[in-house]
Amino acid sequence: MNYKKISAVLAVSIGLLAGSFTTQADTSGKTKHPIVLVHGHSGFDSVLADYFYGVKSALSGVGATPYTPQVPGWESNEERGEVLLAYVEDLIATTSATKVNLIGHSQGGTTSRYVAAVRPDLVASVTSIATPHFGSPVADVIKDSPLEGAALSLGNAIGTFMAIISGDSSQSVDAMGSLESINTQGAADFNNAYPQAVRESSCRSVPSTNVGSWWWPRYVKDYSVNDGDHNVNGVSYYSWGATYSALWNSNVLDPADAFLAITSLMHTEENDGLVARCSTHMGKVIRDDYTQNHADEINGMFGLLGLWTTSPVPLYVEHARRLKNAGL
Repeated sequence: MNYKKISAVLAVSIGLLAGSFTTQADTSGKTKHPIVLVHGHSGFDSVLADYFYGVKSALSGVGATPYTPQVPGWESNEERGEVLLAYVEDLIATTSATKVNLIGHSQGGTTSRYVAAVRPDLVASVTSIATPHFGSPVADVIKDSPLEGAALSLGNAIGTFMAIISGDSSQSVDAMGSLESINTQGAADFNNAYPQAVRESSCRSVPSTNVGSWWWPRYVKDYSVNDGDHNVNGVSYYSWGATYSALWNSNVLDPADAFLAITSLMHTEENDGLVARCSTHMGKVIRDDYTQNHADEINGMFGLLGLWTTSPVPLYVEHARRLKNAGL
């Protein structure tokens, strides 16, 4: 018996068998351009935990290349935008990237819009998540009210503290600039200066169609009725938002939920606690009624979610695949 030949055959067979069980790397979300996650008002890149908690690793897991810059947490859209622009320019100068996909939460969306408006050659797409493109009633309540002085002092103090612990004590802090950017009048002024992809018509009710049967109905909503321009100056625009019920979507362990339950009462329409559904519309509206509050949208508070809350991380993964399929 030729033991050497048998051993060789066994070795090859085992190698082929092992190879058949080798897990292929997931590249379903490997976008052409890197993804830059832009934090919102009072945000940070990482303090104790990432602002976009669990999102960066999830994107990397499907082949995307994500980055998380630190921009001023308490500043105007334009000032934040200039810091983000410098970051994007440096990223492109020091890597093989030629453009970026900007994904911004809350004020991060208008910050990203600014960069795309002044340097569209550096931006492949802008995606806003729960961004107050038309302002927030919560900011309106504070502006020119007895609460304004105390709120601005507190905002400047928090902004300075966050800048220090995030490792950038030189970061500019201007709570008034931030407040002016997210109230209704400030948002209107910004839209007049940078109107790209913002819808011109008033907010419409989203129609739904039964694509199932009378005995097994399945309703599909047409969110496109609130779309703005999908592409402006070579930049693709997307948005999504959420609505929130304090009764059904809260987690008793999440302190942000109690705060957002109170601020949600300042609205006259469906909202996520800080931003109304209609205010989130820009570009191609993916959806405006995910079941989340403003903190859930970034998987905040270490991923604490209510029982019926839409899990946020898969939405980012799905969007990376959407961007890849669009050649972005």
